[in-house]
Amino acid sequence: MRHPLPGAGVRTWKMVSPVKYENEASKYWNTFYKIHKNKFFKDRNWLLREFPEIIPVDQKTEQKLQELSWDHAKTSAADGFSRRHCPTMPEENNHKKSCGSSRSQSKVGSHFSNLESKENRKGPLKTELFPGSNATFRILEVGCGAGNSVFPILNTLQNVPESFLYCCDFASRAVELVKLHSSYRAAQCCAFVHDICDEGLPYPFPDGILDVILLVFVLSSIHPDRMQGVVNRLSNLLKPGGVLLFRDYGRYDKTQLRFKRGHCLSENFYVRGDGTRVYFFTKGEVHNMFCKAGLDEKQNLVDRRLQVNRKKQVKMHRVWVQGKFQKPLHLTQKTSKLGFSLLSHG
Repeated sequence: MRHPLPGAGVRTWKMVSPVKYENEASKYWNTFYKIHKNKFFKDRNWLLREFPEIIPVDQKTEQKLQELSWDHAKTSAADGFSRRHCPTMPEENNHKKSCGSSRSQSKVGSHFSNLESKENRKGPLKTELFPGSNATFRILEVGCGAGNSVFPILNTLQNVPESFLYCCDFASRAVELVKLHSSYRAAQCCAFVHDICDEGLPYPFPDGILDVILLVFVLSSIHPDRMQGVVNRLSNLLKPGGVLLFRDYGRYDKTQLRFKRGHCLSENFYVRGDGTRVYFFTKGEVHNMFCKAGLDEKQNLVDRRLQVNRKKQVKMHRVWVQGKFQKPLHLTQKTSKLGFSLLSHG
């Protein structure tokens, strides 16, 4: 049941059949990229500000992170002005929920995460060759589209040769656009076609090796009944200590309120005029989904902003949900002893 804000005007029309859009989802997205190519979305240069975890922390990138932190401070000040123009929803609060990790575990993890990371690079990675097998820091972007996140990331990682970026999309036309881009470097990036809803479909790399998974405005395009399976599969790809970075549409975003009659597929799930679909999340739904997949919540917030088109004199109240979820560190006997030793001397 919907619980709209006063005056929000969320429509409760009769829902249309979702079968056609589920069965032909790939066709609609391929058509989208055939028409728009790489000109529809802007490059996501904001990614590194919101998700500095994309960059491996070392001496080479420490200065870059400091610059991003300063930019974030300036942006936050500006955002504070816009947020004061937006109504506060009961759903948002500053209370952080925990998925079962204790403070002591976090403290231990911070001391020996580097050791654990080195241990995970041993074993099959020495004997099995795959794209990025020699890398020490690996990222996967799910739903890469035409590369609006890929190339800002590659540009940042060009001075970090030990890093490797995987990116996938189930629209073959989108992957083709990425590979044809002048900035695409096969030595540091592997773009491939993949349907993340097919849980049995193998990835071009083994499970448990990824440091970062980027899931930005992708999960919302999947049928709600299939979302949990997708998140579970992605969780298996992360190494212990790896993080999944999430950002997507939030409940009562202006785009949800603008949908017209005949576009509702199911509760909070809509189809656009071009046949692509979109779901609008709550913070609680995001929390439950990722925690069920065995990940620890590190961030989960609702980002509300007032966007103003001065030329058209139009105001839009935007709502997004953003989260960071980490795969717990599995303590080996060796690292357990080290951790307890560090705690006893802390």
